[in-house]
Amino acid sequence: MSPSPNHGDRRGQAPSLVVLHYTGMADGASARARLCDPEAEVSAHWLVHEDGRVESLVPEDRRAWHAGAGRWRGLDDVNSRSIGIELVNPGDRPFPEPQMAALEHLLRGIMARWDIGPAGVIAHSDMAPDRKIDPGPRFDWRRLGLQGLAVWPFAPGADLPLADSLTWIGYSLGPEALAAFRLRFRPWADGPEDEMDRRLAAALAG
Repeated sequence: MSPSPNHGDRRGQAPSLVVLHYTGMADGASARARLCDPEAEVSAHWLVHEDGRVESLVPEDRRAWHAGAGRWRGLDDVNSRSIGIELVNPGDRPFPEPQMAALEHLLRGIMARWDIGPAGVIAHSDMAPDRKIDPGPRFDWRRLGLQGLAVWPFAPGADLPLADSLTWIGYSLGPEALAAFRLRFRPWADGPEDEMDRRLAAALAG
């Protein structure tokens, strides 16, 4: 029996995405309690603690309740199409080395089991930019990119229309799309769209 009762049938879908979250709670025990509380109606497949401990809360072949409303690559019901990983972090601090190393090991296994490529590893904020900001600006996406565990624009591309590139990457266009893109790839950028936004998005879309 899985520790969390909060899961269901995948509705005919196989996992093609991994969605990364932070717990936004004070500690791992509080996060685990909430993710396993039937009244909370939330869950994730995996919980990664700050010290590197990894807990399986929901079997990967089941639909966990972690993503909520949102879209990616034009598809909704992300819960049915994804595996959710919760990282213990209140949202206001860097992610410790043991936690990142454990996440990398976990991702390698998930991606191999389900044949998920680097483009399939996304932030909660990517698919729900109007509601969510996790795993937030302090998460090291470049580190994952260097290991082929996520995408990263290591060199700018051409100066192409931003909307076209964002759509190709998987974002749903709307007022929050630029902020979501920046949160992951230029976390401290501000102001209107600029050339670097367009060139980095084009590099990912290319």
